[in-house]
Amino acid sequence: MIGIVIVTGFLGSGKTTLLNRVLQSPDFARSAVIVNEFGAIGLDHSLMASGDDRVLTLANGCLCCAAQSDLAATLHDLARRFAGRYDRVLIETSGLADPAPVMQALLADARLGATHRLETVLTVIDAEAGMESLSRHPEARRQMAMADRIALSKTDRVPADPALLKRIAALAPGIDVAHVADPAATLFAPADAAARAARLSLTPARPRLIAEHGRGHVSVALRRTTPIPGAALSLWLDALAAQCGPKLLRLKGIAEIAELPGRPAVVHAVGHRLAPPIWLEAWPDEDHGTRIVVIAEDMPEGFPARLLGVIEAEVMEAEQVPAIGP
Repeated sequence: MIGIVIVTGFLGSGKTTLLNRVLQSPDFARSAVIVNEFGAIGLDHSLMASGDDRVLTLANGCLCCAAQSDLAATLHDLARRFAGRYDRVLIETSGLADPAPVMQALLADARLGATHRLETVLTVIDAEAGMESLSRHPEARRQMAMADRIALSKTDRVPADPALLKRIAALAPGIDVAHVADPAATLFAPADAAARAARLSLTPARPRLIAEHGRGHVSVALRRTTPIPGAALSLWLDALAAQCGPKLLRLKGIAEIAELPGRPAVVHAVGHRLAPPIWLEAWPDEDHGTRIVVIAEDMPEGFPARLLGVIEAEVMEAEQVPAIGP
């Protein structure tokens, strides 16, 4: 029987970072990963250090909405093509997904149930931005309510806020809060199925707002085949965060920088909090072009590209103006 673990959590909570670490653990050598992303570009697959074909992407919409049939087909295909090579599947949902329909789809599929078993729903929450996510976004609260286990991320940056822990306890009573740095075997250990069923029977039905979570959330994909000046990228990230403010939910991508050919930069933002870029020694896959996804509320789809174009033109023009001096 192949175990299934659903890894959920709001945008930028640290799901991919956790799974990247887990995939490098010998204890999880026989694990496959399915990544579901909200957007036209699948980036997490490229940035995950699996070193083989264990990581697959579902980018046709949130699993809780349009991609449930794709998930079942992918699980059946995995079981057929890689029989005996793995005994666990980790499913990373998009940051906007409600885990409940995914759980229901897995439990209701008799054919899938003959070969797979739902073991754990792990919800990851960001110690830095978790309170804001729970306050502003019903998706984050729903993810918390569905959890068998909860893992607090980014405690290396900020200590666990007692107010956040109290809010988590109210949304997920009786569920212990671990840390993403805890042993993976503990985080992903099978949960008590009877306790889950009892808890879910008391969980309120999925709100209409959750069912229509795509409204107002815009996912914009930027692709470039030419390098971006480093100064232009830095100014663009700052300007985008300043212009969108708290409506900027997530930004992630990999960029080709003009001054450092062959050494792409991985860029991240959670909310309007920008993280320092991470420089790679080489491209992680065969696509050597800039790919950046911006997810925001009520943002015109063409705004990020237009803003980058204006800033890039200004930077290039400034570089061509000779310095004034004695």
